[in-house]
Amino acid sequence: MKKLIIPVFLAASLFSCEQKQSQSYEKWTNYGGTKDASRYSSLAEINKENVKQLEVAWEYHSGDATEKSQIQCQPIVVDSLIYGTTPKLNLVALHVATGREVWRFDPFEVLGGENSWAGTNRGVAYFPDENGGRIFFCAGSFLLCVNARTGRAIEDFGQGGKVDLQLGLSDDPERKFLVVSNTPGIVYKDKIIVGMRLSEGLDAAPGYVRAYNVHSGKQEWVFHTIPKKGEKGYETWDSEYIDKIGGANNWSGMSLDEKRGLVFVPTGSATYDFWGGYRKGDNLFANSLIALNAETGERVWHYQIVHHDVWDRDLPANPNLLTIKKEGKEIDAVAQITKHGFIYVFDRETGKPIFPIEEKAIPQSKMEGEFGSATQPIPSLPEPFARQTISDKDILNLTPELHEEAKALFGQADYGNMWFSPNQEKPFVLLPGFDGGGEWGGAAVDPESNILYVNSNEMPWYVEMEKNEASGKKMTGSGLYANNCANCHGADRKGNNSAFPSLVNIKEKYRKSEVLGILKSGRGGMPSFAHLSEAERNAVADFLLGLENDSDKKELEGGEAKLVSPYLMKGYRKMLTKAGYPAINPPWGNLTAVDLNSGKIVWQSVLGEFPELTAQGFPATGRENYGGPVVTKGGLVFIAATEDEMIRAFDKDTGEILWQHKLPFGGHATPAVYKWEGKQYIVIACGGGKSDRSGDMYVAFALP
Repeated sequence: MKKLIIPVFLAASLFSCEQKQSQSYEKWTNYGGTKDASRYSSLAEINKENVKQLEVAWEYHSGDATEKSQIQCQPIVVDSLIYGTTPKLNLVALHVATGREVWRFDPFEVLGGENSWAGTNRGVAYFPDENGGRIFFCAGSFLLCVNARTGRAIEDFGQGGKVDLQLGLSDDPERKFLVVSNTPGIVYKDKIIVGMRLSEGLDAAPGYVRAYNVHSGKQEWVFHTIPKKGEKGYETWDSEYIDKIGGANNWSGMSLDEKRGLVFVPTGSATYDFWGGYRKGDNLFANSLIALNAETGERVWHYQIVHHDVWDRDLPANPNLLTIKKEGKEIDAVAQITKHGFIYVFDRETGKPIFPIEEKAIPQSKMEGEFGSATQPIPSLPEPFARQTISDKDILNLTPELHEEAKALFGQADYGNMWFSPNQEKPFVLLPGFDGGGEWGGAAVDPESNILYVNSNEMPWYVEMEKNEASGKKMTGSGLYANNCANCHGADRKGNNSAFPSLVNIKEKYRKSEVLGILKSGRGGMPSFAHLSEAERNAVADFLLGLENDSDKKELEGGEAKLVSPYLMKGYRKMLTKAGYPAINPPWGNLTAVDLNSGKIVWQSVLGEFPELTAQGFPATGRENYGGPVVTKGGLVFIAATEDEMIRAFDKDTGEILWQHKLPFGGHATPAVYKWEGKQYIVIACGGGKSDRSGDMYVAFALP
C-alpha cells in the first residue's frame, strides 16, 4: 500500500522570500478567494501551533434540504456579510460573526415556480457600486442580479433582474436547451463573464462564453467555443454536422489576470461525450484552456489538453494564476488541473508550456464511424497526482473475501495503461474515473512557495458502449429514455450507485402526473427536461411507468428523426464492492502537494477514511471527495470534501493531519477564510447528499 505521507522536502521554500505579491490575499470576495483562483489566505492567526484549539463559532440552518439535495457553494465575504446559496438555491446573506440570516432571496419568486429545478450552485460573484453592490448568480437558465445590501432583485438588469442564458444559442428562438450554470461568472470592470452547464447528449446547446454588462444586462461579447464558418478552429470539425453539435462549454469557472485583462477559460468536451463520429477532427475549442481578452472576448491563445474527447475529460476547475521561478527567472504562469490527474502549466501571456508536453500515440477505437485522435498531449512535468496504470497487484486485497469480489469485477473488463483507452462494446476500466482525479473543487496555490495543493479521487469506473437501437429513427419512449436518461440511470433502468436511483419500479412510488412534474422541473440532482416537448415527456413517462404495453414501440406523431449517436455509453458505473469500497487497493482519495517551480511532488497524504476499516486496524484508506482545499499563511491546508463528513487541517509543509472535526453533514464544498474584528474564521457549507445524508448548514470555526 502507498505510504500515508510521502515527504520530499521543500526546495520551493528557498524562493519564498523572493516572491512578489501584487495581489492582496486577506479578503475572500471571489469564487476561489481572489480572481486568480489561488484559494489562499494571508491570514495567520490560526496556525500549526494553535489549530487544535479550533471550535465551532456559529452554525446556520437554511431549512430547505430535501432528499439528496446538496450545498456545493463556496461563499464569498464582503464587509460584514457572507453570501452563499442554500439547497433550493435561495441566495442568503449571513452576518460574519454570528451566522444570523440578514436577508434571503428566492430566485423562483422572480422566475416563477415552473422552472423549479436549478441544479447545484458552487458560488456567487460580486460587483461593488454606490448602492451597496450587486450579487450575481444563476438559477435555472437565468443569470440573476441582486442588491447586496437589501437582497432584492435589481430590476433594471436585463428583464426584471434576470437575463435568460438560452437567448442567442440557436437561430430558432423557440428552441430550448438544458442550460444551467453551477459555477459563478467572473467580473471584469463593468462586465460579468459567464459559462454554462449543458446536456452531454446530442441535444446540447453550443457552449458559448459570454460577457454581460453588470448594469444593464446587455450582452457585450460572445466567444464561440464551437467556431462558426470562417472562424479559427472551424476546420477541426466535420462541416456537415458542426451546426448540430453542442458542448465545449465552461462549467467549471474562470480565472482573471486583471492587470493584463486576460480571462482564462477551461472548457469541457463536445457532444456526444462518448462517441465522436459526427465531429471528425480535434474539435477546437473543446477541452481547451483559452486565454481571452476580457474586454473584447477575442482569443489571445489556447492550448487543447484533450483532442477529440470521447472520455468526458472536461477541464474540471478554474486554473490557478501564480508567478513561478524556473532557471533563475520569474514567469507569470497559469496552472490547469485535469480529471486525468495531470497539471498543465503555461506562460500566462504566450501560452507556451513551462514544462515540455509530448504528443503521445494512443490506441485507436474500433467502433464503427469513430475518428479518434492519433495522439494526446502528456506533460513531462509536473508529476501526475493520480495513478495512471492498473495491474493485477492493484486489485483490492484488504481481505481475501474482498479480493475475490474485486477480481470478479475486474474479470469483466479490460484494464492496464489508463491513457485514453479506446471506447468499445466490451467494458474497460477508466482510472482516474469520470469524477477525477482532479474535480470541480479545484486546487489551492501558496504564492510564497508556489506549491499547489490538490485533492483527487482514485475511483475506477466501467466504460461500456452499446449499439443504440433508436439511431436514425423517429423518437419513441424507449429511444428518448436511451438518449436522455440512460447515461445516469443505466440502459436497464437499474440505476448506478446511490447517486442515480433505480427506475425499475418507479410506478410503485409515483403517479404519472408526478413523473411528468419531475421531468419538467427536475428534482434534487436531476435536471429539468423542460427542453423536451410535452409529447416527448409523456412518451418517457409512459415508458417508465409501463402504462401502455406497446408505448416503447410507438413513434411520436409528427416526430422527426433527430441526430442521435449510433452508440451509447451504458451508464456511469463505479467499480464498487457490495460494501461500497472501490475495487482497487487504497489510497482511494489523496491530497497532494506539488512544487510548481520544479514540477515535483512534495508530499502526498490520504484524504478520508472508512471508520469501520480503521477500527479493524487498517491504515486510513482515503475516500471519494468532492470540494476543494484552501491554504493559509498560517501553515495550514483546510479541506472537507470527504464522505466521512470530516473537515481537516493538514500541515502544508509535511502533509500531517493537525486537526479534524466531525461535521453535522458532509462538507462537499470548498471552505472560505476571512477575518472580522481581528478574528480569523473558516466557514464550510455542509450539504451532504453524495452517498451521505443531505444537510442545510453552514458551519464556521474560530479560535476560542
